[in-house]
Amino acid sequence: MTSKDPLHGKTLEHILEELVTHYGWDELGRRININCFNSNPSIKSSLTFLRKTPWARKKVEELYLRIV
Repeated sequence: MTSKDPLHGKTLEHILEELVTHYGWDELGRRININCFNSNPSIKSSLTFLRKTPWARKKVEELYLRIV
């Protein structure tokens, strides 16, 4: 049985990499105004923040769903 959840099987790292590829850090920081996207951004630091911050992770997942 296949999951109807479009995020099923997608890691947060994969989602973030897709968003950075699609938008770039500058545009991603404009769309989701959080420091880890606007100040010296990296996948590693962003993942650390997003894993500890449910509201920010939700915004990232919602943005990802708009491009898939």
